[in-house]
Amino acid sequence: MISTLHREGRRPRARRLLGRLAAALVVGSLGLGIAPATAADDADAEQQTDAVVEMFLSAGDAGEVTPGAPLLSSVTIENPTDGTITSGSVSVELNTTPLADGTALDAWLDDDTAGGAFRTVAAESSPAVGDGSDETIELSVEPAALGELAPGVYPLKARLTGATTTDADGKTVPLSITAASVLVVPAPTDARTAVIVPVTATPENGALLTADELTALTSDGGDLAELIDAVSGTGAILAIDPAIPASIRVLGDRAPAGATRWLERFEALPNDMFTLQFGDADATVQAQSGRSELLGTPDLTPLLDPADFPAVDPKLEPTSEPTPTPLPTAEPELPESSELTAVRGAQGSILWPRPSVTEQDLAAFGAYLGDKTTTILPSTSVQDGAVVHSRVAAHDLLITDAAASARLSAAVERADSAAAEAGMAAVAGHLFFAEQRSPLTAVALERSETRSPDALRAALLAFADPGATLSTLRAAEPASVSLAETTTAGARVGELNSMLAAADRLTAFATILEEPAVLLVPDRIRMLRVIGVGLDDDVFTERVAEHAERATTTLSSVNVVKPKPVQLFTSAAPLPVWVRNDLPWPVTVTLYSTPSDNRLDIQPATEVTALASSSTRVDVPIEARVASGQVDVRFRLESPTGVPIGQPEVADVTLRADWEGIGLGILGAVIVVLLIVGSVRMVRRRRADALHQAQGTNGSAEGEQ
Repeated sequence: MISTLHREGRRPRARRLLGRLAAALVVGSLGLGIAPATAADDADAEQQTDAVVEMFLSAGDAGEVTPGAPLLSSVTIENPTDGTITSGSVSVELNTTPLADGTALDAWLDDDTAGGAFRTVAAESSPAVGDGSDETIELSVEPAALGELAPGVYPLKARLTGATTTDADGKTVPLSITAASVLVVPAPTDARTAVIVPVTATPENGALLTADELTALTSDGGDLAELIDAVSGTGAILAIDPAIPASIRVLGDRAPAGATRWLERFEALPNDMFTLQFGDADATVQAQSGRSELLGTPDLTPLLDPADFPAVDPKLEPTSEPTPTPLPTAEPELPESSELTAVRGAQGSILWPRPSVTEQDLAAFGAYLGDKTTTILPSTSVQDGAVVHSRVAAHDLLITDAAASARLSAAVERADSAAAEAGMAAVAGHLFFAEQRSPLTAVALERSETRSPDALRAALLAFADPGATLSTLRAAEPASVSLAETTTAGARVGELNSMLAAADRLTAFATILEEPAVLLVPDRIRMLRVIGVGLDDDVFTERVAEHAERATTTLSSVNVVKPKPVQLFTSAAPLPVWVRNDLPWPVTVTLYSTPSDNRLDIQPATEVTALASSSTRVDVPIEARVASGQVDVRFRLESPTGVPIGQPEVADVTLRADWEGIGLGILGAVIVVLLIVGSVRMVRRRRADALHQAQGTNGSAEGEQ
C-alpha cells in the first residue's frame, strides 16, 4: 500500500484525495489525476484484491503537449507486493472528446467517467517487475498519431495487460490495470499563474521552536532548509508564519548558527512574500467571536535573556580632564517585539484565513488591518464567475482555484517522483479551464509540513510564473462577486471563547510570578496555534481539549499540600505547612491560616516564596489559649493581588499543652527525689565511714595495751 506521511489537520482536502488513491490500490493506481484505477472487469477484481500494485502515467510537460510536437510519456509500475509481476504490454489510450470543464475533469479522474471513445496511440512491452521494485516504460507518440487536437483537456489513460502475479496462496492472478490521466493542449495565451506556498513549523510544546528543533529544521536535510532549496529560482509567493523568525531571534547569541543562516537566506530570496498571523491563527473565528481586534502577536520581549545579546559600549563624551574617567558599564541592546517577528520584504495587509467567511467577517478584517486589506479565499468561497482579483462590496479578495490547489497539494506530498509527476496533469487541466475565465490565476498549497521538496520544486517550476506577483494580482481590474452561502457562522467561536476565559484565569493566576509573561506568552502562542488555519475539525477538537487540560494543570500547579494530623505538646510552637510549586519558576504567595474556633491563636498571614519545582516548608507560629484541645486549621493561598490559588486544605491539630506542666512537674519531682536519695545516701555513707574509722581506732588502742 501507499505509505503517505502527513500531519493530521494540515491539509484536509489533499488528504481526502490521497485517501481515494489508497483505497483504489487493490486494483491499481491512477496516474496524473491521482484518482482510483479500475480493473478490466469485475470478475478479475475479486482475484486481484491481494495484489497491491501502483501504476502512474506521466505525459508531456506536466500534462501539457505542444501542438505538432511528439508526446513523450512514461508509465511507471510499482510493485510493493511479495510476488513478481510478469512481463506484459503497456498501451497509452487517448480520448479525443475534450472534457467540458473542471467538474468533468474530476469525474474522469475520480470516477472513470468520460464521454467519447478511446483509441490506442502507443504501445510497448513491459518488463517483469520484481517484488519491492518498480519499472518505467518510456513511450513516444508521434503527432500524426495524436491527430489535430484543438486546445482543450483530453482524457488519457495507460493500460497494463498480459501480466500476471501471484497471490498470498501462490496462485497465478492475471492483472489488467488502468491509470487515468489527462492531456492538456494549451491555448496560445499569455496566461500567468501564481502559486502561494505557506511556510510553517509546529514546535512540540506548541509555543516557540526550541534551539534543538531549529537545528533539526534548518540543518542539511531539515524541512525548512529543503524548502528554501525547493523555492529558490522559482516564482513562488511565500507566506511565512512570523513565529519562525521570532523563535530564532528570541534566542539571541544562543540561536543555532544554521538557523541564523537560514533566516538570512530566506529574507534574501527575491520571491514575493507576506506574513501569516502569528502561529497561523485564523482571523475568521476571531471576527465571528466579535473581537474588535486580532489577538495578534504577544509581546515577546519578556522572554529575552539579556545574557544572550551583545553588550553595546556607550559613546563617551570628549573630556579635557588629564586623568581618565572610569568607563560606564556596557548594556545589552534588546530588540523590540516587532523586530523579533519582522520579515524583511514581506508585504502587509494580507490575510489568509479559513474560507468560511461572511461579509461581516470581511468588514472586520478591514477594521483589523485597514481598508486596503486583501483576503485570500478559495474559489469555493464565492459564487461562480470569480477571477483572481475580485471584490465583495468594497472588500478586496484574491481568489485561488480550489480544485487546482487541492490537486497540487496532494501531488507535492508524494515522495515518489513518478506519483508526484503524475499528479500534476490534473493541475494543468484545472488551470486550463481557469485561464479561459482570466489570464491571471492563482493556486494556493494547503498548510503542510511534510511536502516532498523535490515534488514541490518540480511543481513550482511547472506552474509558478515569476510574472504573477502579488502586485500584479492585486493590480488587475477586480470583478464584483458574491460570497457562497456555505458559511456556518460561529463555527469554533465557542471553543475560542472558552480558551479566552481560561486565559483570563491564567492572567490572574500568573500574578504569583515575578514576571507573569514567562507563563502567559507561551500560553497565548499555544492558543493561536490551536485556532490555526490548517487544523481540520477533528484535530481542532483534540487541540482544544489538550489546551484546556494544560490550563487546568497549570492552575492547580501551586497548592497547599494536604496536611497530616498534627499533635503539639506545648502551648506555643511552629506549625509546619508545605506549599507545593510544580512550576519551573519560583512563586510568591500569601498563606492564610484560619482556626475553627478561638481556642487557638495562629499567625493569620504568612508570605511565602516557594521554590521552583519543589515543595517549600512554612512554619506558622501558633499558641494555645487553653491547656489542651482539638482544632481544625484551614489553610489557603492567595496571590499578591488577592487571587485565590489552588484549593484550601484543613489540618487536624491536637494540642496537649498541659503535658508540658505535667512533664515539668514530674521532671522536678524526679530531680527532688534524686537529690534526697543522693543526700541520704551521702549522709549514710559518711556515717558509715566515720563509724568504721572509729572502730579501727579503738581496735588499735586495745592491741597496744
